[in-house]
Amino acid sequence: MTYRSNAAEAWYDEQPQGPAARELPLDLLPPPELSWPLWRSLVGNLRDTLAPAKLPPLLLTSRPVDLGLPLGDRLALPWFRTVFTNIGDVLSPETLPPLELESRPVDVGELITDQLSHFWWASLLRNLADRVAPESLPALQLTAKPVPDIIAKSWILLPMWSEAIEGPKIFYPDKPKPAEVPRPSAAPAPVAVEVSKVLAADPTTADLVRDIRRSKIRRRIWIGLATAQVAYLVVATFWPGLF
Repeated sequence: MTYRSNAAEAWYDEQPQGPAARELPLDLLPPPELSWPLWRSLVGNLRDTLAPAKLPPLLLTSRPVDLGLPLGDRLALPWFRTVFTNIGDVLSPETLPPLELESRPVDVGELITDQLSHFWWASLLRNLADRVAPESLPALQLTAKPVPDIIAKSWILLPMWSEAIEGPKIFYPDKPKPAEVPRPSAAPAPVAVEVSKVLAADPTTADLVRDIRRSKIRRRIWIGLATAQVAYLVVATFWPGLF
C-alpha cells in the first residue's frame, strides 16, 4: 500500500524517467535534521504542536486493506472485553468467505506436528505396517550422471601383512625368575641413628622438618599479636585514660 500527497505526486512527476533517471546522484547521508542543536529541535517540535502545517488532503493511489483491529490496540483492551469476545467467537463464529487459492496446493503428507500428537500405539502399528508391507515407491530418477570409477585405477589396495602371512604361531619361553635370597631367621635389632645423619642423607625430609619448624614459629608470632590486641582492647575499654 502506497500513500502519496499532492506534493509528493508533483515531485515524482518532475523527476526524469527512463535512462536519465539512472544518472541521478545517490545521497546516502543522514538527513540534516540529525545535526541540529537541541534548542532548534525543541523549537521545531513546539511549532509543530501549536501551529501544525496545513497539508493537502491525502490521495490514496491503491486500495487499502482492512486488517481489523491492530495488534497494539488489541493488547490494550481490558480483560473482560477479550473474555466476551472469545465467548462470542465460540458461540457464534464469524462467517468467512470461501478461501481463494491462487496456486496449486502440494500434498506434503501428514505434518510433523500431527505425527507427534499421535498415541504410542498408533506409531507402533505404523512401524509394524511399514515393516510387514512397505510402501512401494517409484523408481529413483537420477538428475546427474553417476561417476563410474570412484577409486582411481592407479591406486593399490594392499591388505595388512598380518593377514597376508600364513605360518605357525611361535611362543617364546618365559623369562627365568631370579633366585630368591634366603631371609635370616632372626631380624637384627634396630640401630639408633641420629636425626642429623638422616636429614643429611635425605634432603626432602630436611626441607619438611624446616617448614614445620618455621610454621610453628609463625603460629607463635600470630598468637602473640592476637593476644596483644585483645589485651589492648580490654585495657582501652575499662581504663580509657591510660592511652
